[in-house]
Amino acid sequence: MPLAELARIALAAIRAHKLRSFLTLLGIIIGVTTIVGVAGVINGLERYVQERIITLSPDVYVVTKFGIIRGREEFFEALKRPDLDFRDFELLQERLTRATAVAAVLETGATVRYQGRRLAGIRAQGTTANLPSVTNFDLDGGRFFTDADDAAGARVAVIGWDIRDELFPGLDPVGRDLRVGHAVFRVIGVVAQQGRTLGQSQDNQVWVPLSTFRKEWGRRGSLAFLVRAQGGVPGLEASMDEVRAVLRARRHTDFRAPDPFGMVTAESLQQVWRQISTAAFLLTLLISSVSLGVGGIVIANIMLVGVAERTREIGLRRAVGARKGDIRRQFLLEAALLGVGGGLVGAGLGAAAALGVEGALNFPARVTPLLLLLGLGLSAGVGMLAGYFPARRASNLLVVDALRDET
Repeated sequence: MPLAELARIALAAIRAHKLRSFLTLLGIIIGVTTIVGVAGVINGLERYVQERIITLSPDVYVVTKFGIIRGREEFFEALKRPDLDFRDFELLQERLTRATAVAAVLETGATVRYQGRRLAGIRAQGTTANLPSVTNFDLDGGRFFTDADDAAGARVAVIGWDIRDELFPGLDPVGRDLRVGHAVFRVIGVVAQQGRTLGQSQDNQVWVPLSTFRKEWGRRGSLAFLVRAQGGVPGLEASMDEVRAVLRARRHTDFRAPDPFGMVTAESLQQVWRQISTAAFLLTLLISSVSLGVGGIVIANIMLVGVAERTREIGLRRAVGARKGDIRRQFLLEAALLGVGGGLVGAGLGAAAALGVEGALNFPARVTPLLLLLGLGLSAGVGMLAGYFPARRASNLLVVDALRDET
């Protein structure tokens, strides 16, 4: 029997019981909606992390007291490490031969004020003058401070976009005095707008020379060092080994002991994110598989009921020449169409949910054609697996017994 004829018969059977068919598909719809919706958000986050959060250049790495913390025990172990101080920075500057630049950063929270206006929760950072050459740093106006400013302990500051908007509406802040905490700084530059990262503004920051920062806020706290490797990405490992050797020697670390500091690269951040996103997707798949499994059981049950209701019809078709294979394909196709129908509805709802989250919460989402095909493929597969036993049972009915059936 031609496939088109089998599809026509299968669709007619589905349309004959619209409500029952819809209720049969609910499990499939819920499962596919969950997979497509959550995977769309994870997919969007993947791109967002690559473009907006992991801003380190591939040939730049960060040396910190903590590094990447993966658990509670690692955190408490890191707390015991000595702080990275200015002497460490000086040694790195003197001894590194496999780095083109080393920048230092120290950070604290502060409130900024200008002529009666104030903005709390600002990140005040003391940095070396070479920070823009190590990081992705663009200025919208003015300039960054120089080595001479740092050496002289100049009270100059570079501000983020939020500070400009909140404290200097309609004004050019360059050349004006800004109070950061209890100290007054002359604004010399404005950083280009960076936007928000997962709801957190990246424009509420102010940068001052490191020497000035240490005078105003003290020398306590651990420095972070940003190092650009010589030779680009191929020279990254050699440069990290050199930094490791300098810092371990200064701390007299035993060769069998782990590093008393952490090192973070763009690749290590991406690896951590891949682990998180993979675990989240697998968990979603596990939860959704329960719903898909229930949907498959419901389809199998309804198909068995359909076989019982249509026993006489099956007998008549066999009597006029239909083969076992035709009957089997008809019921398999019917089950597959039920699964695909549920998959189509679920994929649409999942995509709408993901895009709705992006629009309502400004949370990144990305639904791709491959993701939609995955949802449809899973639903079709579940439908065919669920329909196999009912189709086999229908094809094995004896013609005589089927024709005698009175149901």
